[in-house]
Parts: sequence; C-alpha cells; structure tokens
Amino acid sequence: MTVQPIRVFGDPVLRTPAEPVVDFDAELRRLVADLTETMQEASGVGLAAPQLGVGLRVFTFDVDDVLGHLVNPVLSFPDDEEQEGQEGCLSIPGLYFDTKRRLNVVAQGFNMYGDPVRIVGSELMARCVQHETDHLDGVLFVDRLDTEARKEAMKAIRAAEWYDAGAPPTVKVSPHASSSPFGLGR
Repeated sequence: MTVQPIRVFGDPVLRTPAEPVVDFDAELRRLVADLTETMQEASGVGLAAPQLGVGLRVFTFDVDDVLGHLVNPVLSFPDDEEQEGQEGCLSIPGLYFDTKRRLNVVAQGFNMYGDPVRIVGSELMARCVQHETDHLDGVLFVDRLDTEARKEAMKAIRAAEWYDAGAPPTVKVSPHASSSPFGLGR
C-alpha cells in the first residue's frame, strides 16, 4: 500500500469517464489498498480511482465506521427524497458547497475479488456513494450546483492556492438527467 498524490480540479483525468474493471486481480487489490490508504491519510470519506489518475470504475469509502470499496457500481434510488448539505472533494481541497443529492441509494457492484456487493445507504453514505460514482463518470460535485452557486464555486476555485492558471479547469453540467439512475433533480 502506498499513499498516492490526489489529482486536483483541472486535471483531465477527472473529466474522463472511467472504464469498467474486467480483471479482478492483484493489481486491482493493490489499487483498492492504495485508494484506501490515500483516502485515510487525507481524512476523506471517499476516493475514486480517477482521483489517483487511474481510469477504472472503483472507489473506496469510510463512512460512519464502515470502511469498504465498490467496483463497477450501478446506482438505483428507492424513492425521490432529497437532501441538501455541505459537500467537499479531495480533488477540490478546502472548498465546500451546498449540494443537492438523493437521500437514499442502493449501489450494486463487486468487491476486489469479483464477489457481488450491495450497499444500501442514506444521508452521508448515500451522498458519498453518489459523489464517488460521479467521479467514475467524469462528473464533479460542482457540476451539480445551480448556475449561481457554480459561478461562486469557480470564483473560489480560481482564488485557491492550489489552482493552476496555466491549466484552467472547466466546469460542465452533469450529463445525467433527473430520470437517469444517477440523475438528481436540480
């Protein structure tokens, strides 16, 4: 296990949809270990492979004393309830914005050995699973903000000490309509 550098907003890998995992091998297990150690070192509640520069559909989480990972996640929502609250991202360090998410989620996928996994979560677990799955789709949480909040977020990002004006980031609107399995109404 090795703590890896976390890619920050502006790195193209964060905007590139990740590929499904097809090989559940030692390399995948090493990736999960690196993700876990890096997430914990950074005091995060979740970390997706693209944040380490790896374009595979896998993320780790550490929410409410539940440490785990999910490979090739597929999300569904048992209801239409929403939550709004502060959300941050290890790839947008030190900045937090109110973000609307679904309150409840069911995530299905696999563990690092290829065994089926199902996560049923609400509140922070639901927020984390949706946030990390967005990373796997090349979507950042600031993409989910309304137009005015997104403008404020970009202003804060440009003022951040880690911002690189030589490689300006772009913000895009989430491609997921509210009726899609990943969509959240705005």
